[in-house]
Order: sequence, then C-alpha cells, then structure tokens
Amino acid sequence: MGILSLLLWTPALGVLLLAFAPRQNAALIQVIANLFTTFALLLSCVLVYRYDQHNSALQFNEYFPLNPNLGSAYALGVDGLSMPMLVLATLLTSIALLASLTIATSVKGYHICILLLEFGMLGVFLAQDWALFYIFWEVTLIPLFFLIGRWGGKRRHSASLNFVLYTMGGSVFMLMSLLAVSQYDLQHGGSLMTSMHQAAQDMPLYEQVLVLLGFLLGFGVKLPIFPLHGWLPLAHVEAPSPVSILLSGILLKMGAYGLLRVVVMLPEAAQLLQPVLVFLALFGMLYGGLLAWRQSNLKAMVAYSSVSHMGMVLLGIASLTEMGINGAVLQMTAHGLIAGALFLLVGLLYQRTHTLDIQDYSALLQTMPRFALMMILTLFAAMGLPGFVGFIAELHTLIACVQQWPWLSIFFVISILITAAYSIRTLSMLFTGPIKPPMQALEDLRPSELLAAGVLVASIVLLGLLPARWIDLSATTLTQLNSLIKQRVS
Repeated sequence: MGILSLLLWTPALGVLLLAFAPRQNAALIQVIANLFTTFALLLSCVLVYRYDQHNSALQFNEYFPLNPNLGSAYALGVDGLSMPMLVLATLLTSIALLASLTIATSVKGYHICILLLEFGMLGVFLAQDWALFYIFWEVTLIPLFFLIGRWGGKRRHSASLNFVLYTMGGSVFMLMSLLAVSQYDLQHGGSLMTSMHQAAQDMPLYEQVLVLLGFLLGFGVKLPIFPLHGWLPLAHVEAPSPVSILLSGILLKMGAYGLLRVVVMLPEAAQLLQPVLVFLALFGMLYGGLLAWRQSNLKAMVAYSSVSHMGMVLLGIASLTEMGINGAVLQMTAHGLIAGALFLLVGLLYQRTHTLDIQDYSALLQTMPRFALMMILTLFAAMGLPGFVGFIAELHTLIACVQQWPWLSIFFVISILITAAYSIRTLSMLFTGPIKPPMQALEDLRPSELLAAGVLVASIVLLGLLPARWIDLSATTLTQLNSLIKQRVS
C-alpha cells in the first residue's frame, strides 16, 4: 500500500474500529478518533516533507484499473494544488475533534461521522480519476447530513435538508457535464482525469461552454457563489461549531478546487465566460461583506464573510493568469485557517454564554484574556493586515485584478474596507465597554481549547511572516497549469 492509500484509508480504518467500540465508553471513542486523525495529520506532514516542489508532475502516484472499457481507475496522486488542501483537511479535522470534547449525546455516531467526512474530503483531493472524484464528492454528503441534522441547533433539520438538496442539485449538473465529456474518445491511456483533459480539446466550443456551466453549478454550490449560497448561513448557524470548522475550512475549498481543475481542462470556455465569472466574484465579495456587516449573530457574520472571501478565490480563478490562480490557491488555505479559527472561537464562546448575539457581550478582554488574544489576531488576519496569512493571499489576487481590470480593482478595495469595518465593529463590541453582569465569571480557554486555537493562530501568523515555503509548495504546479491555459487560449 502506497502512502496516499495509507493516508486515504486511515480515517476509514478508524470508523471500522469505532463501529466495534462500546458506545457507553465515550473516553475510549474520543481517544480512538483522535489517534486516527492525528496519524492522518502526521502522514500529510510526511508527504509535504517528501514532496518535490520543483516537480510539476503528479507525485506518489497509485494506479489500479477498475473499468478498462470506460477508462476509470483507482488513481491517486498529489501535486502543488492538492498538497496544501490535504494538510489543511487533516489539520482542521484534528482541531475539530479537539473542539468536540463537549459532545455528550451519541458520541460514537458523532465521531464516526467526522471520520467518514475526513475520508470523503481526502478522497476528493487525492483522486486523479473523475469517476472516483465524483464518488468521494458524494460521500461527504452523508456524514454532513447527520452531523447537522442530529447534533445541530433548533433549526437543524431545515439546515441539513437545505444543504443536501442544494448540493445534490449541483451534483446532478456536475454528473451531466462528466457524462458529456465522456462521450468523446477516451482511449488515450492513463487515468480518466487525464483522458478527459485530452477529450475536452476535441469538443466544439459551444459544448465546452455548456459543460463548464454544468461544472460551475455543481462546484458553485459548494464554493459558494451567488445565488447558490442559500444553504450556507443556515447550515453554519445550526451546525455544531466543530462541524462549521470543517464546513467552512474544507468543504468550501472542495468547490474551488474542482472548479480550478475544470478551468484548466476547459480554458477556452472559461475565457468566453470570464465576464460572468468576474461579475459573480465581485458581486459575491461585496454582497457577502455587506450582509456580514449587518449581522448581530456571530456565526452568521462569519458565514457571510466566507461568501465574500471565497469570492476572492473565484476572482483569482477567473483571471486565468498565474498570479491570479496563485492568489486563489493561497486564499483557499488562508481562509481555511482564518474561518476555522473564527468558528472555533465563536463556538467556545457560545458554550460559555449560550448566546451568539454580539450585543450581549462587552469587556471580554478583562474576563477572558487568552480568548481575546486569539480572537483579536484572527480578526486582524481576516482584515488582511500585513504580517498575517490573509494579506499574502489578498495581495496576489489584487495584483492580478489590477493587471487584468484596473478599473474593477476599486470594487476589490471596497470589499476589503467592508471586511475591516465589520471586523473592527466585532472587536469593539466584544472587548470594550463596561463588564456586563452575565459576563463577569466567564471561564477563559482551557488547555485543550488553547492548544486547538493556538495551532490555528500560530499557523496564521507564521505563514504570514514566512510565506516563501507555502508559496513555493504550489508554484511549479501552478506555472504548468498556467502554461496549459495559455496554450489553449492564445
């Protein structure tokens, strides 16, 4: 078994062991789940260490034919696009389990669903076969449906149903696009993903546009882009905070990751639809930011801010330039860390106060200094201040925007200012003013909570101060992808 299969099947093996664990022994269940997620995180770190950042080709390849007539195969591989996502997925899953120690009902089922979700997410980023990719994409729906519907808030059933209906609706269009491409000659050898890239070159332009539109609907639901974002605020508000960490930190990135793969496959169609993509990106950035500004519910604010920040990812992809695509990949990682930290901290605050209304707080700097430090640093990163990971990502995308559409950069800047406005408002209302009586005896972060938040905040700061290794991890692959796009659209 190769290292990629070992990484992929580690969460599945954890699910198998949990299935035989006694449901009454919550401590044993938590230990087993944390051991397997930690082992997966260590494996992803080993992959980063062994990964050759100067080689743009797929690495650690594993290939086993499943259906020779169709060309589908158990094909795994990593490159500079998938490697950061693997590390992010394993890291945030470990953080989510650390934040799940307070789960008291159906502990066994909860941890099984978390490990199944990690299995599906890793499969999406490791698959080098479109059929395999689609299977893992659908696998993530099942555990998320139960995680939201069983352990969520008062409107959890509506939230889980909305999420599944939106995502399944998008998946239908994705499947139609995959079937449309598969009608062309795929007898090129190798994996189905490679064959589909080659077959797409033989498609008439109008068919390429239709196929890209299908993919845009499928991936756009997860990204999410306006107006396909309707499921997101309700799901985030009702989901348990550890699930929100994974939903915002990883699940949204699956949509961006898939769309980026498709744009490289269909660059001519992407160039034709570029005005539409740019409009959707800029509108999403402004729309999400303004709605986040209006929220008094902390989780709703972070949810709508995700719409705004993922709009930057779409803008980078829509630029069809190396700088823009690089900015999109960097923003995917940056937003995963920042949103994960925000949902973690908001969830920990909710456990102590049982309110998410920002009007109910004040002067937490005095009662919860460790929490305050983590929250302040994370919100600074969300604003894109220099020295934090958000600044590096936004700078790349802004440069690409100025180079491509100078006059449109004003909307980008307005979006950043809106983000700064609601972030500063949040800081002011949480940490200044008189101490309200219900907030006088709040417990500060416990050691396990401080560890989880500290890892994310440290990553946000270190990647902001020392971004070279982070950027170089994807640079060679993104250069190759950009050259493939230029060959087709020039």
